[in-house]
Amino acid sequence: MARDHGFHPVRITRIVAETDDARTFVLDAPWPYRAGQFVTFRACGALRSYSMSSSPDTDGELMTTVKRVPGGLVSNWMLDNLVSGDVVEVTRPAGIFCLRETSAPLVAFCGGSGVTPILSLVKSALATTRRRVRVLLANKDADAIIFRSVLAELADRYPDRLEVHHHLDVLNGFVTATQIRNFVNVDTHADFYICGPAPFMDLTEAALRDHGAGADQILVERFGSADASPAEQAEQDSLAADAVADASGGAVPAAEPREDGTVTIVLNGKKHTVPQHPGETLLQSARRAGLAPPFSCEAGNCATCIAQITAGEAKMRVNNALDDDEVAEGLILTCQGEPVSADITVVYED
Repeated sequence: MARDHGFHPVRITRIVAETDDARTFVLDAPWPYRAGQFVTFRACGALRSYSMSSSPDTDGELMTTVKRVPGGLVSNWMLDNLVSGDVVEVTRPAGIFCLRETSAPLVAFCGGSGVTPILSLVKSALATTRRRVRVLLANKDADAIIFRSVLAELADRYPDRLEVHHHLDVLNGFVTATQIRNFVNVDTHADFYICGPAPFMDLTEAALRDHGAGADQILVERFGSADASPAEQAEQDSLAADAVADASGGAVPAAEPREDGTVTIVLNGKKHTVPQHPGETLLQSARRAGLAPPFSCEAGNCATCIAQITAGEAKMRVNNALDDDEVAEGLILTCQGEPVSADITVVYED
């Protein structure tokens, strides 16, 4: 396969307290990555994706930042138990919430821990381009602001290119659509990046579209997990991961249902074949065959369920994780893939 999605033992070299409920984990993982990408941790019998707060263009270490979520399984365990020197199981970096090759201004909207991938993008944009960068950062209060000093230092270093606006709910209430449109101002041709709690992202995306932003200008980072608590669904652990809506929302046309085909799944070297069921994803077919393939978010975001198509064809309902080259090479998110050929074979990596 083109992508190594296995889990690797990685040592934590140090842990940085960002706020009372957020920590940055510095990992001894010299992997190449792009600003805005994430890694996936395996812990407590669950999988969680967390974005890098570091940038490959400015930082010599790979750093991922995790915020405590009430009732959060993995985030709370990480913050309460991990110490420097511990070894964790982590995938290599992945994700498509990355900088585009353009000179357009970068305008970012982030809420809470959604600042994590935004910081990575801001660092790289400032270091490798001449783009203007503007960030609206929403938090409950001043004590909740993650990376406040880092962003202030960057603003001092790039006074003509970086503008950071802090919105505090305790002083101004929740962010409104009018405030979002006012912040955009004349930057209607910018690239817009959004990351934060789901209601914040939905409001921001709708306001941008109402303000005239095209679908191809808006990139949204969305995460979810099949085994997350309701609290985690509200603000998923770090809101990090490959998890990303592309300019069109990541959506592609649904597959035409078939009733006469077969789905063959190869898992752990063993082949299993079941009849196709209309409207059923490849992951659902695998479960119906009695298999337990890897998966996490079931939303087309985390790439945990990735497999290789070796025969036949499928279309994905949503793809927020694989780039065009990977799709062309036959990789598929099985939680989103529906067969469009009479027969299809997918192989999960051992």
